[in-house]
Amino acid sequence: MNKFHLKSSAIARAAGAALGVFVLASNALAASPGGPDRCLNELCSMRSLASFDGMKAGSGGEATSTESPHYGTWGIDLAGMDRTVKPGDNFYDFVNGTATKNMVIPADRSGIGSFDLLEVLSEARSRALVEGLAAKHGLTGNDAKIADVYRSMMDEKAVEQLGAEPLKPELAAIAAIKNKAEMAAFMGRTSGDFGIGFFAASIGSDDKNPSLNALRLTQAGLGLPDRDYYLQKSFADKKAKYQAYVATMLNLVGYANAEQEAKRIVDLETAIAKVSWTRIERRDTDKTYNATTVAGLSKLAPGFDWLPFLQAASLADAKKVIVTEKSAFPKIARIFAGTHLETLKAWETFHAADQAAPYLSSNFVTASWQFRSHELGGAQEQRPRWKRAVGAVEATLGDALGRDYVGVYFPAESKAKMEALVADLRAALKDRIEHLTWMSDVTKTRALDKLSKFGVKIGYPDKWRDFSNLEVKRGDLFGNMQRSSAFEWAFALSKLDKPIDPTEWLMTPQTVNAYYEPTRNEIVFPAAILQAPFFDPKADMAVNYGGIGGVIGHEITHGFDDEGRHYDGGGKLSDWWTKADSAKFDAQTKIYGKQFDQFEVLPGVHVQGGLTMGENIADLGGNLLALGAYHRSLKGAAAPVIDGFTGDQRVFMGFAQVWRSKYREDMLKRLAVSDPHAPDQFRAIGPVRNIDAWYEAFDVKPGDKYYLAPKDRVRIW
Repeated sequence: MNKFHLKSSAIARAAGAALGVFVLASNALAASPGGPDRCLNELCSMRSLASFDGMKAGSGGEATSTESPHYGTWGIDLAGMDRTVKPGDNFYDFVNGTATKNMVIPADRSGIGSFDLLEVLSEARSRALVEGLAAKHGLTGNDAKIADVYRSMMDEKAVEQLGAEPLKPELAAIAAIKNKAEMAAFMGRTSGDFGIGFFAASIGSDDKNPSLNALRLTQAGLGLPDRDYYLQKSFADKKAKYQAYVATMLNLVGYANAEQEAKRIVDLETAIAKVSWTRIERRDTDKTYNATTVAGLSKLAPGFDWLPFLQAASLADAKKVIVTEKSAFPKIARIFAGTHLETLKAWETFHAADQAAPYLSSNFVTASWQFRSHELGGAQEQRPRWKRAVGAVEATLGDALGRDYVGVYFPAESKAKMEALVADLRAALKDRIEHLTWMSDVTKTRALDKLSKFGVKIGYPDKWRDFSNLEVKRGDLFGNMQRSSAFEWAFALSKLDKPIDPTEWLMTPQTVNAYYEPTRNEIVFPAAILQAPFFDPKADMAVNYGGIGGVIGHEITHGFDDEGRHYDGGGKLSDWWTKADSAKFDAQTKIYGKQFDQFEVLPGVHVQGGLTMGENIADLGGNLLALGAYHRSLKGAAAPVIDGFTGDQRVFMGFAQVWRSKYREDMLKRLAVSDPHAPDQFRAIGPVRNIDAWYEAFDVKPGDKYYLAPKDRVRIW
């Protein structure tokens, strides 16, 4: 699955165990190269929190309203600006400085910002829908299932009485494993159940035959957010606390010699981390496409029992297998072959307990939260149970809930306005491509062909998921989550080696995000993101062009970033550029990457330009296309001046306001090594310093901190 997101789903997954929204089949998703690890993230100020009806300052993120937010009188929170800062010295602070200083991170969160506030709003709206159903009797169909999942999560007394009992069959199955072949088979089972494997399977569009779905296998096996947590000295304390957490979980399930086994487990994962590809290496779309067969896996990576693994996952009949981190596979297989069976059993026992923890008694929940949310993310309090219950509904019946959501909260006019904005942004990119001076006519023609074939999905799908085969039982939280995982895996299996469904969405309507899917060459905007600060029908249009226009431009540009540019108009991974044009593009991206390498998130912690390249290019394109589209919308008329700000200034400010946020230090360190997006403040600064119009709009001069001479500015799209 190669989807490029506006906001990182990796963050949401990272918090999953604490939030009670862990999706059991997410191992395969998380492992897929290129996605879903592409996103935006930022939050609002304390002032915005206070003025945003869905939150109250210091409330810990409790939603109090389902009303949409508004910023200022025309779309910009003027009180949140810091006008003592020159735009050229820090454009983020100029737009958001006062707001950021006053921000208070809710105790149950690792950060707060624009996206988070809309997530809180979406959560409040979902809660209203779900609790409305849970209060009713005699429900049928999806409504009954939504209500019963919610009730089962909210029945804390029943969950406490059961303790670890629901997990015991899984633990017994692990304990009964007699040899490595059976262990590999159990790892295959985890595709639709609790636990993980050394390798993860997913099913999605075949990059070189995008009309069909194919099996993809990726490296896996790690319990920490990234390989760097095992290998970098700066994360040594987190690694030590991870080992303690492993021991805690093993003790909770009554595993013998828990402390000793915990050390062996962490040593095992460290060995896997050493041979695993880095996130930057995994961004190479050509190197991560290695087609083979089921039989070919044993030749590629001997030492791992591939056939039992694939048979247990119902994948043994796959016509094609796409291997991603090719050189890592034989090394990980050797680690499997060389690891004592008892260590593998302890490792699998821990991961089964770790994944099941949110659905067990409070001792499991607290241990999971203490490490995964508090230690790794800095959260100070657990999320209220109702939030975790809404998350459980989202994880199991997200599409069904989304159908109810759009019926209440998504006005038809929003979709029509978005369609008009997309048309403007598409026209702006067409104009920019036609006038590029560095690109040959041959590549231009192909780029324009790709642009003409862009698909657009707005709000919600035309066809909804069928959940009739999902069994939900009232009062059976663990069983509901387990059956949901099996249901999702069965849904994935139904697509193996079959034509793709062009109507399918990869996000629910209530998700505050957006994405570009290169194999389908389409951009998708769920309903929940179509509100302030991204889009507000009551706001100045320049601000809307900077906000949602920047988002649209961002997603369109993903089709032409350093990864997306390798896919043609039909979504096929192919080389459609001339060598000379590719060389010019790569030269510019190297300069751009070095610019971001210089940004310091925390003392000694720098942005990785190579890791964040695709998103940085998309942000640069988003700004340029938003500005171009706004100019087109004026139809030759002069832009109005509002409160002393010109139209161009308001476009740039609208984009920068989207990135308001504040994160705890532990989360910032985590994102620096795992998130393919630059930190929010540098998303507001890094792209615009390469845009001539920004210098003109804000009179940025030599001597200003972020001034770049014209010859040093990156020219891509």
